[in-house]
Parts: sequence; structure tokens; C-alpha cells
Amino acid sequence: MTIRKLREQLRKGRSIYDLPLRVTYYARVSTDKVEQQGSLEHQVQYYTELIQKNPNWTFVGGYVDEGLSGTSTCKRESFLRMIDDAHRGLFDFIITKEISRFSRSTLDSIQYTQELLDANVGVFFQNDNINTLDTDSEFRLVVMAGVAQDEVRKLSERLKFGFRQSIRNGRVLGNSRLWGYDKKDCRLTIVPEEAEMVRLLFTLYATGEYGLRTLSQELTRRGYTSAQGHPFNQTTIKHILTNPKYKGWYCGNKTQSLDYRTKKRAFLEESEWIIHPDPNIPAIVSEELWDQANAIFRQRSQAVRAKTAGYHNRYPYSGKIICETHGVSFHRQAFQTQEGEREYWRCRVYRQRGKEGCGLPAIRTCEVDQVLAGLFSEVVTEKAQIIRLVLDSIASAAQGVDHEAQIGRIERQIVQIREKKEKLLELSMENAITLQEFKERNEQWNCKLSALEAQQLALQRQQERSGVALDPAVLEKALWEELNFANGVHSEVVAAILDHIVVLEQSTDKQIYLEIHLRLGQQASAHFQRGELVLCNLPLKNTIPPMGTRTT
Repeated sequence: MTIRKLREQLRKGRSIYDLPLRVTYYARVSTDKVEQQGSLEHQVQYYTELIQKNPNWTFVGGYVDEGLSGTSTCKRESFLRMIDDAHRGLFDFIITKEISRFSRSTLDSIQYTQELLDANVGVFFQNDNINTLDTDSEFRLVVMAGVAQDEVRKLSERLKFGFRQSIRNGRVLGNSRLWGYDKKDCRLTIVPEEAEMVRLLFTLYATGEYGLRTLSQELTRRGYTSAQGHPFNQTTIKHILTNPKYKGWYCGNKTQSLDYRTKKRAFLEESEWIIHPDPNIPAIVSEELWDQANAIFRQRSQAVRAKTAGYHNRYPYSGKIICETHGVSFHRQAFQTQEGEREYWRCRVYRQRGKEGCGLPAIRTCEVDQVLAGLFSEVVTEKAQIIRLVLDSIASAAQGVDHEAQIGRIERQIVQIREKKEKLLELSMENAITLQEFKERNEQWNCKLSALEAQQLALQRQQERSGVALDPAVLEKALWEELNFANGVHSEVVAAILDHIVVLEQSTDKQIYLEIHLRLGQQASAHFQRGELVLCNLPLKNTIPPMGTRTT
């Protein structure tokens, strides 16, 4: 029955309880506390009985979300499944307790109510006595949802006040898992065994003879490992070194909420942090030792930033060679031989944990060069498309685009994604997430990163060529010569054509198996033997339509 027909019946004086409807309910509680779980059970029982005892209604089951806030719908799986089922026509009417169960955001509540009405599904907010089948329901819903949203905002402000008051009362808030401490009832007490490791960590680092990686190795050698029995990763060591709690200081106000509805937060400048000595936090190391270690850490961090500024992806294969096992990129390493510098690439996990972390072999740059030279020469039918893309890119550079601002914006996005990938790797190495979860989420970040890097590269090329008048015919001839790979490959060509290379798990020190993905949407596989570089299985698989049929 359509919404129009249902409203006609209601205008004739019939009650919603008199109509033959397929009815469901939506129930939710916002915490995982035992008493809230009891409330949820009561909601389910109440609505099930309410629907089933009405002879005019057909009960089609219910939808339940547990332990989730009402300020956003993005994480409520049952709620979103209910919306999807409404579009599939599985029911006619939804009963829920109140607007705050459905959504505390005015934007969400109006949006989803209208979406359900468009799908010929009504909603009854029982405690608020709002039936969206009534013609005046939308106005009443705006008023009620606005009140609910204001209550959430006030609650957010009260929580902030309570947070600040707890700090003044000497209650230690924040992460409960802090090496060297046991936290109970918002009070920290020192764990002697762990505190011994923390003191050793600060003492060794303050000598200036250890970096984060060598410090992790030294701690492992002395028998100190993470809770999972793994060597401490560099991120954990950095967090210990830079946490003022270890010298008995409080440090807070590092982030600020941007929107109480989305819960998005922004990191504040260090000058805005609240940091001071706190008698409620027992110190594990002296202030002098902490300050000495952090002076070294800051000095090294500044030196690294100065050295690497402007040199992201300075090598052709940076970020493009991927470990199939862990989904992370290979890092460049180089050493001197009698013949000169030899450059090769290793999985980042191997560099952090050795062969136990990753058993895939190192890949030499010269080997990848030869593989790609052979592969690129096979892309004869696509050379015209490549040249056209390059010419179009150069032509667009003369349009006066603010390249500097765009490049800067993309660079900030790239840095944010890399930080998220580092955090994801840390969670994986600490077994906080499964390897499969890591691979899936890391692949999502890799896709976004590749797209941003490609966009950044194109803008940089445009910026370099801005204002330079080139004869298209001369340029096209030069490009055809450039795409002749008899003399190897150039880094610019690698950047323009290669998307990424996956080093497959069956690779050994003598047999290397690669999966090569090109920016044109093609894919190829390569296998070679060390010392012989025998290539096989190189036919390209097209994943894009031919030039004549490609759509934009």
C-alpha cells in the first residue's frame, strides 16, 4: 500500500492499528553496560509483543544495534540494513521508541524519514507520538529532533567540563595501557618490572648511541619484548620517549573536537597543549634524564625533516614495490661494492623484525629495470595513448592553474594517509587486528595514496613546464624516441606508466615472481631466475577498453 493510500485511510478516521501492514521495529542502546543490555532486551520483547498481538499486522522481524551512539548513522549496521530492506519493499511500517533511537541528528532524521517515505514506509516514534504517515509529521519531527540534537550538544559540553574537573581533582585520564604503570580508578601506580625497562630505554637513548631501531634490538637482546612477545616497534618506543608522564608531568589538550555529531578531532599545536608537573603521577625517570633524551629526539627529528623535505618518492620505485604477504611497500637500501653502489629494495617489515617478520627476498633495482624494459617494449599498441596523455597534460599546464596550492594540499593528504598506514602497521604487528583486516584496510589506503601521488606527479610536471612553449610535433617525436626502451627505462617513464609491482609470496632468493600493474589499467606477471633474468609469462591483461571505445 502506498503512502498516499495510507494517508487517505487515516483521513477517513481509521487508526494505524486498523490497517493491514507488515510491521517491524528498530531498537538501540548507546552503551554496552549490563543495565543497558537489559533495557535492550525489554525493548525487543515489548515491540515483538506489541506487533504480534495486533491481528491486522504482520510481524516481519526487528532490527537491533547495540552499544552505538545516536549522533551518527554511519556505523549502525542494522539501521542501514533496515533502510536497504525498506527499499526492497520488505515492510510497510517501523516502530521505534523515540527520535533519539532513530537519530539524534536533525539532518539524519529528516533525511532518512523522507527516504523511507519515498520507499512507501512510515515510521512511528512512539514516545514522541509522531507518526510520519500524518501530514504534519515532518514539521513536528524537525522540532523534536532539534530539541534532541541540542541535548546532545549540551551533554558534550558537560562531558568536557567533567573531563577538566577530573584532571583538577588528580584523576589521570587517557590510555589505560601505559608501559611502567598500572591504572586503576584513574590513578597510576608503578609496575616495578616494566618501570625497569622504561628506565633502561631512557638511559640508553640519552647516551646518543642508539636510534629507535637499534634501541629496539638492544631491548630484545636484554630480554624485553612487547606483551605479545615481539620486539618493541619504533612507534611504541617513540611514544614512551616523548610521554611527559614518565617524568611525572601531565600532558593534555592535544586534540580538539571539530563537531560533536561527527566526533572528528583535530590535533592542536604544541603551544596549545596543557602540560605541567602533576603530583598525582609518580615519575619513573628524572626530569633531567627525560629532558636529555627528548632533546636528542627533537634534534634528530629536525635533522631528518630537513634532509627529507621535498624528497618524497625521490626514487622511481619508492612506494611502488609492494609485499604480497603484508601489503606494505618495500624500502630502498644501498651499499658500496667494488663495482660501485648497489641498490635494492626490502619489505619494511623485514627491516623492522628481520627474516622472522618477512621471508621475501630483496629485489635489486637493476632487475626491476630489466623486467620493465622488456615489458614496456611490449606495450606498442598503447604508445599512442601514452603520448596523447602526456601531450594533454602539458597542454593543460598553460591554463594558469595554481599548482603550488594544489600540490601543497595533496602533499598534506599524502602525509595523513602515510601516518594512518603507519598506525595500521603498528596495530598489525601488535596483533590488535588480523592480517586479513590489515591487508584489506591497507589496500584501501594504498589505492588512495596511488591516486594522490599520480595527481601530485602530474601537477609537478605541469608546474615545471608552465610557460614553456613547445612545438607539439617536435615534442611528439621526442616522446616516441623516449618510449623506445632498448637502452633501458627512465625514471619519468616509470612514474608515468608504472602503478605498482607486487612481490609474490612464492618468491625465493633464487626465483623471483612479480605481478606488475600499469597506470593504463593493464596487468602482467614476470618470473626470473637470479643471475639469468629469464623472463616468462609477460602477456598483458587489459582491464581498460580499447582507445576507440574508452569513455570519459
